[in-house]
Amino acid sequence: MDPLHARYPFLAAARESVRSADIGLAEIVVSEGDRHPAVERGRQRVRRALIDGTVRPPEDAERRWGTSAELLSYPVARVLVSLLDAPGAVEKYASAEADTAYERFTSDLENPDDGLKSTTTSAITLDDLLAEFDLASAVEQRGENYRMAVGDYLALSSGLSADEWRLPVRQLADGTVVLKEAELHELLREATRRRIAEGLPLAQVPDPIREGLTGVIEELEDTFSEVELARDIDTLAPGQFPPCMSALLERARDGENLENHSEFALVTFLASIGADAEDIAALCGTEGLGQRALQYRVDRIADEKGSQFAPPTCATMAAYEECPVADEDDPTTDERCAEITHPLVYYEEALAEADGVTDWREA
Repeated sequence: MDPLHARYPFLAAARESVRSADIGLAEIVVSEGDRHPAVERGRQRVRRALIDGTVRPPEDAERRWGTSAELLSYPVARVLVSLLDAPGAVEKYASAEADTAYERFTSDLENPDDGLKSTTTSAITLDDLLAEFDLASAVEQRGENYRMAVGDYLALSSGLSADEWRLPVRQLADGTVVLKEAELHELLREATRRRIAEGLPLAQVPDPIREGLTGVIEELEDTFSEVELARDIDTLAPGQFPPCMSALLERARDGENLENHSEFALVTFLASIGADAEDIAALCGTEGLGQRALQYRVDRIADEKGSQFAPPTCATMAAYEECPVADEDDPTTDERCAEITHPLVYYEEALAEADGVTDWREA
């Protein structure tokens, strides 16, 4: 199996690779003995998507999964997310898969061979991506910019809410829309998200596969049920933030380019307490969190009821070394952190105990 397909399992060629391997999903799921690596990676893929906003393996397990298990975990994950009884699971999963693909293809496009000539087959090219989404004839490069046919642009940008994507404010030229390179990449991320979400949830899952994944589904549901959070917080008071979110906010304000999991944690936390994209941009500044990427992320993780995603738990923040209290070299002292397991629980308690809290938006 091609390493490129394992990195980008939504590609048509990756699906064909799985078919040609002649490995049935039921054979993987119902195998006796230890859980098949593809099933375990699929479970991890879904858990990471819904809790951490990425499908990358944890750094300490990056090399654990072989090409075959990584590729086969994608169809397993699609079945799992279809069987999960969790609000917005498909949307969250597709968004996380697309965000991870976006990280990978922007890296590939900036560093085509990553300095390792022997691994070029696992890198993707812009021509590959355009062909994959039937955009080869709709996009052409002109100097440092690109032009996309209006019809294709409207189809892809319709799901993006930021004003900058509206056609009346775009530069038009001969039936095309002028795009910067970063804007083209954003539209390719949206194309990826739609490809991944297509057909989900699966209309039918054969009984043997459903039954074979019962234990995995129970594990995932137990994981999600561990976090019981209030959803009626609508006060933006940075002075009451838990240490982890205060630290991330400060780094964003200082213009640091936060890693994906750090940005995800901060944005989901802020969206969960009622902040919209404009609030988040004003609070964080737009150097550490680029405005376009920020708007895309907020669109994908928040709905009219607040955040679709729960921010990562305290344990996850500590595992990512984003918990100041758990910092072995320079730990932050905070008594409340010793009693809670989630940043939102911390914030809810801090608000309840504080006197005369003023919403940051009203200050």
